[in-house]
Amino acid sequence: MSKVTGSWLSGGIGETGDDPQEWPGERLGFPKEGPGSIATRGVRLLALLVDLVLMALVTSLFVEVDFNRPEIMRPFQLIASLVWFVITSVMITLFGFTAGKALFGLRVVRLDGKPMVGPVRAVPRTLLTALLLPAAIGDADGRGLHDKATGTAVVRTR
Repeated sequence: MSKVTGSWLSGGIGETGDDPQEWPGERLGFPKEGPGSIATRGVRLLALLVDLVLMALVTSLFVEVDFNRPEIMRPFQLIASLVWFVITSVMITLFGFTAGKALFGLRVVRLDGKPMVGPVRAVPRTLLTALLLPAAIGDADGRGLHDKATGTAVVRTR
């Protein structure tokens, strides 16, 4: 823990991270459990994996896949990544969830309480998720660096 910043990954903007909390998201006003509580990393990872598989399947409908020819697989991987990025950004912007998040009862919400995530938050959040490391590093509130950078959190809907 840094004495200068209060905590390496504090809970919210201006938070020092020194205040003890009983559950992830308590400092930010999220309930301990049930709808509106912070989603765990495990279920968020499962939702991401579902989204990646779905986007690869969608891409395979339009792009030839030949596992024996690596020169065809490289463009397929790039196109599948772009399809994932675009669809994820649009879905988070408009609805606050992707197919994987909906399947597991998750939603991306803004910390300021406004109803739509919007493209200003969804696009950089998706880009940072694609890098994986920002999404893997979390704080005491259960938010990854990509959520902290965009002022969002992933909560349970059920």
